[in-house]
Amino acid sequence: MNFEQHSPWYAVKGAEEIDSPALLVYPDRIAQNIREMLAIAGNPDRLRPHIKTHKMAEIIRMQQKAGIRKFKCATLAEAELLGQCEAEDVLVAYPLVGPGPARLAHLQNKYPATRFSCLVDNLPALETLEKTVTAEGIRLGVFMDLNVGMNRTGIIPGPEAVALYLKMDAAESLDCRGFHAYDGHLRNPDPQIRAKDCDAAFKNVEALRETLLAQSVSVPDIIAGGSPTFPIHARRPGVELSPGTTLLWDARYGEQFPEMPFLVAATVLCRVISKPASGICCLDLGHKAVAAEMNFPRVLLPQLPESSQISQSEEHLVLTADPAELPPVGTVIYAIPMHICPTVIKYPEALIVIEGSVRGKWNIAARDYHLPLKGPVF
Repeated sequence: MNFEQHSPWYAVKGAEEIDSPALLVYPDRIAQNIREMLAIAGNPDRLRPHIKTHKMAEIIRMQQKAGIRKFKCATLAEAELLGQCEAEDVLVAYPLVGPGPARLAHLQNKYPATRFSCLVDNLPALETLEKTVTAEGIRLGVFMDLNVGMNRTGIIPGPEAVALYLKMDAAESLDCRGFHAYDGHLRNPDPQIRAKDCDAAFKNVEALRETLLAQSVSVPDIIAGGSPTFPIHARRPGVELSPGTTLLWDARYGEQFPEMPFLVAATVLCRVISKPASGICCLDLGHKAVAAEMNFPRVLLPQLPESSQISQSEEHLVLTADPAELPPVGTVIYAIPMHICPTVIKYPEALIVIEGSVRGKWNIAARDYHLPLKGPVF
């Protein structure tokens, strides 16, 4: 594709010099997505964005410049990156087992300016965490992880949750900070139905909070939702919001939730590498280059809207289309991932595209599960 004055937003000058496949990110579009997040939230203090989608220090800092102080993450590598970025408040929203509690305690010692917290959804995990923190002579924050219907992690709101929260509140070495309620299963494309489902699930969270307040037990914060329910929870006063995919967006969310105002801000540059038969072509976009856990299509191909994706292997994505519609071997193709989060981690770095030109690279700094930590090895 030649870059012309009216080329699509994703087109890059000098694409013929870029090795493929390559991850491209577009900071101007990321900045617009941050502005949209702030407009929905109404106040940066209500936002606790998840960094699992991008895992990049530069995008963390873009959010910090916009006034966002609190963040959520899923791995200790992401927590370490947030500590390096001097984030004020970090929640590791993933069960910490094995050496996890000790590693988080080490991070709290290493980055004292950052307030680290984690999740608990059962008594043995709470006891292990309290024992670890006490031995380290530090304090950690703890949120109770609630199962509001996703059935992945969390404790179901009810008597057992009340009992667990009371023990959390009584733990001397922990700061009991409230609830975490992730409702990632609520993805109805109809925004009214999605809102109704979200409100129904959240009623159990509110009821649990009222039960604890009646016993004079404080629930300081409630962190709720992900990207699909972000605008719904934004209507609830006092609830912290934790979208993540909103920063880069992807084709799947764009199709499912067209009413949401976010822009796709990442693509994968690939090429036609073969045309082995009439009506068939192959791209260098295999499992190793783009998220492949879903059914086809794995990517949206704006340049090949009439093509169908029929097979994929480690290094190849095979398409079929009218032979007249298939471009020559060597043609640069821009692919918009259907699922951006597991696509990003396939690359050590992203090329930064500003005004149609590559202006540098950003490291996917928290790509691995653990960053090298100085000090004790756990």
